[in-house]
Amino acid sequence: MLLGSMFSPFSTRFSLESKIDIPSQSYPIPCILGGMTKPCIVHRLGVIEYKLAWKLQDQLAAEIAAGRQPATLLLLQHPHVYTFGRRGRSENLLWQEAELARRRVEVLWVDRGGDVTYHGPGQLVGYPLIPLGHAEATQPGGADSSRLPKADYVGYVRRLERVLVTALARLRVVSRQVEGLTGVWVEPHGASPRLSADSGSHPAKIAAIGVKVDARGVSRHGFALNVNPDMSYWQGIVGCGLVGYPITCLADLLSPPPSMEQVEAVVIEAFGRIFEFEMVEQTLTPSPTSVH
Repeated sequence: MLLGSMFSPFSTRFSLESKIDIPSQSYPIPCILGGMTKPCIVHRLGVIEYKLAWKLQDQLAAEIAAGRQPATLLLLQHPHVYTFGRRGRSENLLWQEAELARRRVEVLWVDRGGDVTYHGPGQLVGYPLIPLGHAEATQPGGADSSRLPKADYVGYVRRLERVLVTALARLRVVSRQVEGLTGVWVEPHGASPRLSADSGSHPAKIAAIGVKVDARGVSRHGFALNVNPDMSYWQGIVGCGLVGYPITCLADLLSPPPSMEQVEAVVIEAFGRIFEFEMVEQTLTPSPTSVH
């Protein structure tokens, strides 16, 4: 089932009480290793609580693995939250409970890769749910044609980085990948106090990436691109466990900064180009009684 009522992005807020249904029709499972154009459903969800987005990813991943849902890209924002990945270290949380409470920041340990990061209003979060295939193409003892082709998970992360580099280029921002580091980076320069020469020689992170690929070969979690968030929230963590690397956002680099809708549009276009998807926008809606 698909909840088909329309809503205006960023005017709707989802809560954990929201009921979200998934389409029941059947789709052939696409694989990003193929050469044909494949559909990818895009949902722009506005502001949605982290735990609900996590739950929604579980629902969608199950439908995708069963062939009832094509690849899907969720675009959204979260209320203030720090999330720790599988490599997270508690000492990278710098604020005490009193400051976290004053700032209304939730702290969660989640099942993605990486260390700690921040999500909040003004940051575009993207969760691609794509059937990448399994880590092993055969079962012990012989071939198993029912399994998807062997997946290149590291290559998947690199492609996510390329999506964001491409999207930022459309906004006239030069960014790049950095060997040995995950995410998307810009070079220090005088456009922002956070990127001045005094900040050191390290590049500044404008987008973070942390993913999981489940046992069925479907990707979860994804990327967070800083558009115009409250940058003071990074003072509460050692972002991604990296010391000495500044954090930046589009509002530091562009005046005026682009709207969230503009950033979503270039990300959707770049995602379709890099992953060879036909991007198809649909809407999901919570139960009317649960909208805040």
